[in-house]
Amino acid sequence: MTESRRLTSTLTFLMAVGVGVMVANLYYLQPVLHQVRDQFHVGSASASLLVVLTQAGYALGLAFLVPLGDLFVRRRLITTMFIIAAATMGLAGLTTNFAAFTAICLLVGLTSVGTQLIIPFAADLAESATRGRSIARVMSGLLSGILLSRTASGIVAQFFGWRAIYAIAAGALFVMALILWRALPNEAPRERLSYTQALGGSVRLFRELSLLRRRAWFGALAFASLSCLWTTLSFRLSGAPFHYSNGVIGLFGLFGVAGISAANAAGHLADHARSRTATIAAASLVTASFAILWLGRDTVWLLALGVVALDAGMQGMQITNQSIIYALRPEARSRVNSAYMVSCFTGASLGSYAAGWLYAHFGWAGDCWLGVTVGLGMLLPALSSLNAAAPTEHVSLDLA
Repeated sequence: MTESRRLTSTLTFLMAVGVGVMVANLYYLQPVLHQVRDQFHVGSASASLLVVLTQAGYALGLAFLVPLGDLFVRRRLITTMFIIAAATMGLAGLTTNFAAFTAICLLVGLTSVGTQLIIPFAADLAESATRGRSIARVMSGLLSGILLSRTASGIVAQFFGWRAIYAIAAGALFVMALILWRALPNEAPRERLSYTQALGGSVRLFRELSLLRRRAWFGALAFASLSCLWTTLSFRLSGAPFHYSNGVIGLFGLFGVAGISAANAAGHLADHARSRTATIAAASLVTASFAILWLGRDTVWLLALGVVALDAGMQGMQITNQSIIYALRPEARSRVNSAYMVSCFTGASLGSYAAGWLYAHFGWAGDCWLGVTVGLGMLLPALSSLNAAAPTEHVSLDLA
């Protein structure tokens, strides 16, 4: 590996920041959803659909745009995606019609997939012996972006209104595009594939690799669990008995900082072939978190503890999954990542939809029991012998 192809500490940091800046687009809306609902004069279920559409747009981008990372030079592709995302976020902040805003939420998700071009790029540049830890470091930027986006959105909305965060995000994306254009290394010519072959390659890999399908199941439920909480948390915290402001609701995102530690721990376990242990621990945390959230429905410190447990479990599962799937077909990491992340955000979209519907009909209890069910959907397979990896996939049995 030449110097231009090496994942240096500086490049790791810049990629992590870039991932964080772009993934934040998907989460700015969540802590201010109650305010968006009131301004557009719609119900909670309709407002929740904005989150569903954002995640659905992201899933579409993962399916149809991320495979381009195996066709084109990623330095140019990534910076182009950042500029397009900046324009989309700027448009979202200016829109005053609810129907138009729902369509733009879909575009926000669609144009924010540059994150999933950067992560496989980092995996390519990393040394194989430390790939799990390298991915975890880049993913720390993603986790920070998720956490800080919610906090920043709540605070900015408190003082300047919820639209202001979209203008700030647009500026940050444009600046990041310039930085990454200078920082990202050039690559050798990509594999000669047609776009149709790239799209079909993702489907074919998903069909061929049973370990990828298992990890996609875990990923889909992990993302669904996060959506179960954050789609409805602002409704809970803005109503009785809390009546919290946007700024306070946004601060709840900081409780998820434990997810960063969980991600690094999971990356370390993956590098030492102990991914099964990480999987069981992550699934257990997710399941337990919703029991805590139900018990603490009227107690702020228990709600905070539930957020910590959920974010730690979800992010630990995500790092474990990605450490495994990137080892399956190194020459097709963008296509593998596309197949995996489409599954994740399909789960996220369904989780948001189900959470919004259940909250509208059964309140916080319905949302928490949905989360417990999702958690058990991960934990029971993780504990079963069905998780053994197929020998033909050349992955340690402990990676299941």
